[in-house]
Amino acid sequence: MIGPKLAAGLLLALLCSGCVTLEERRAADEARCRSYGFRAGSEGFANCLLQIDLDRSAERRYQFDQFDASFGGGPWYRWRRW
Repeated sequence: MIGPKLAAGLLLALLCSGCVTLEERRAADEARCRSYGFRAGSEGFANCLLQIDLDRSAERRYQFDQFDASFGGGPWYRWRRW
């Protein structure tokens, strides 16, 4: 049987294993744009980074909307109905 301290440690390690720092994410984004053939400092490279950021923002909005809808909408929806 796993002790509570070991279980908590394993859970913490599992949660932190998916964490990525901003610097690591930026480096991964830059590597992705370079893999597409864009050179750092070029307009295409900047546009590539911008598109990745916009896609990430759109995904966050979509996930929030899905989460919000699963609970029947936020309080602002209820206030509009009255």
